[in-house]
Amino acid sequence: MAAGFLNTCTVQKSRAVLNRVHILFHFTAILFLLYYRISSLLHGNVPFVSWIVITISELIFTFIWILTQAFRWRPVVRTVEPENLPGDDKLPGVDVFICTTDSNKEPVVEVMNTVLSVMALDYPPEKLAVYVSDDGGAPETLYALKEACQFAMSWIPFCRKYGIKNRCPDAYFSSSDDSERLVWSDEFKGEEQNIKLNYEKFKKNVDKTSDVEESDRPDRPAHVEVIYDNKNEGFEDDQSKMPLLVYVSRERRPSHPHHFKAGALNALLRVSGIMSNAPYTLLLDCDMYCNDPTSAKQAMCFHLDPKISGSLAYAQFPQVFYNVSKNDIYDGQARSAYKTRYQGMDGIRGTVCAGTGYYLKKKALYCRPGNEDEFLNEAEKNFGHSSKFIDSLTALNGKPVNERENLSAAIIEEAKGLASCTFEDNTEWGKEIGYSYDCMLESTFTGYLLHCKGWKSVYLYPKRPCFLGCATIDMKDAMVQLMNWSSALVEVGLSRFSPLTYGMSRVSILQNLCYGYFMFSHFFSVPCFLYGIVPQLCFLFGIPLYPKVTNPWFAAFATVFISSLCQHLYEVLSSGGSVSTWWNEQRIWMIKSVTACLFGCLDVFFKWLGIAKESFRSTNKSIDQEKLEKYEKGKFNFKGAKNFMIPLILLVLLNLGCFIGGLKGLIHRRNVEEMFGQGFLSLYIFVLGLPILEGLIPKLSN
Repeated sequence: MAAGFLNTCTVQKSRAVLNRVHILFHFTAILFLLYYRISSLLHGNVPFVSWIVITISELIFTFIWILTQAFRWRPVVRTVEPENLPGDDKLPGVDVFICTTDSNKEPVVEVMNTVLSVMALDYPPEKLAVYVSDDGGAPETLYALKEACQFAMSWIPFCRKYGIKNRCPDAYFSSSDDSERLVWSDEFKGEEQNIKLNYEKFKKNVDKTSDVEESDRPDRPAHVEVIYDNKNEGFEDDQSKMPLLVYVSRERRPSHPHHFKAGALNALLRVSGIMSNAPYTLLLDCDMYCNDPTSAKQAMCFHLDPKISGSLAYAQFPQVFYNVSKNDIYDGQARSAYKTRYQGMDGIRGTVCAGTGYYLKKKALYCRPGNEDEFLNEAEKNFGHSSKFIDSLTALNGKPVNERENLSAAIIEEAKGLASCTFEDNTEWGKEIGYSYDCMLESTFTGYLLHCKGWKSVYLYPKRPCFLGCATIDMKDAMVQLMNWSSALVEVGLSRFSPLTYGMSRVSILQNLCYGYFMFSHFFSVPCFLYGIVPQLCFLFGIPLYPKVTNPWFAAFATVFISSLCQHLYEVLSSGGSVSTWWNEQRIWMIKSVTACLFGCLDVFFKWLGIAKESFRSTNKSIDQEKLEKYEKGKFNFKGAKNFMIPLILLVLLNLGCFIGGLKGLIHRRNVEEMFGQGFLSLYIFVLGLPILEGLIPKLSN
């Protein structure tokens, strides 16, 4: 590598070639399969209803398969060289946004651990600011933030002094890995013990307050409070310096729409604009702590690269989870997304925005590349009536402004106005400016719009995960989370922003196919459900849907099936997985397709009819010991998920019944060659669902 390079981008050529060869081979088999289906229907010598249903299902499968191939066309891997960055005095500022909503589902101590890990980032403290948005308006969150600030005054110097990498205190003290404790001097042991005692005291104080305070107030004024202002503090040494820390609870009134997380993020954009006004922001989920303090500098290796920085909107890091078991029965690690699809999409102008763990250029939310003054010509009309915030936008565009003021009472009052319900009225916030309000998945959809405006993104998967979060460990939370995603994305796919229309002329064909996959792949649920019913019923009554095993056309069906399984197995093994991982992903894919994805699609339909309303179902991030024990043993936990599982258990039982009944018919009719495909399909679905059935039937009987 030439000296001075900040990053490299390497195309995975062998993987790309294998992928392209497989695409050609598999697509040829699909064409033969569809030709057989359609020609048989046109000749009219087959049962029309069952064949037309199966043919439509296979056409939907084909459409979604075509969308998927864009991820496989040009996968890339990126590396960074932070040592080639300019000195700390030349690094840009970074504002960190952490959003929390419900202290009952998002434990306050866990949120504070995320805050502490961010405050201890290996980045100039005077150029770092941390903003905590509390959409629940919980008094215990504000109290805990003040306690966390006190604890940080001893925790951050300790981390810097001894070069601690894991700067989340809970993870550090609960880890049995001694690689962080390279210094075993008496001084280190004494300081570590004192820090641990302080941390236990901090947790005790926070937990005690959480038990007695009211956790949510939906009708309240805006509250903005500076917990720690690093500009007014004097420091004896650099190790003791801390970043700006601000608590923000925007105004909430039942009569005004609050736009969920997107509204909270837009409020943070405005409040941070008149306080620290960093050109970049890191967005983190409240349960995703910093596992590598160098993440900001790694991101700057892209944002400060003159070759790509002009059109770069964000640098995305993968979501990695610390509590994923070896079996990972719920596919919490989302291997196919973070180790396959994101790398593939990165090779075609940039990956999707995951909603957490990304460093964003704020300016990208306000204009198109190279058109900084796009909305500043009518600034008050577009951004609202705040001269201080409009001045901050001028600073983002690189024009000279005065140095940051002290955070006086006047600034705080201005910030409260920026966080009010009515500030956005008759402006472009949520439309052309900031995070969009047109989708519940605000970051993913806003990232899509940024790509449509001409911005690009990059994806970095470092050896040491920069961020670690908490994955769902029971079926209910996994289903609720996926239903939220599928409902929101399907809505976009059917709206005026559909990649089939809006994105077609705005992004490249391959990138558009990728976004099409995210928005239409949940329709997998429809053909999956039909494929779990129609062939089995036909098998039971002796109605053939597939050619005889001895018929050459049967090879097309067998090839598509085996080719799909082999391609999936190759991707799993090449990304560090095992055969067990492959099987678990096959199983959870079937479960999710006919449950959460199906309910997500139905949710969109009910909203269209006016039966259902727009709502956000938050997942529970608190850890239950009973759930954890079941999860670590590889046992499915269906507590609270009965309604989600009804379609699945019906399918599994139907496949078992039809398989047994169909076998009796085969013995009587002696037509094994004709019915082999349907019998095998029934058995395959039943085997996939058998472990789920074992855990689900006792729950339903209770």
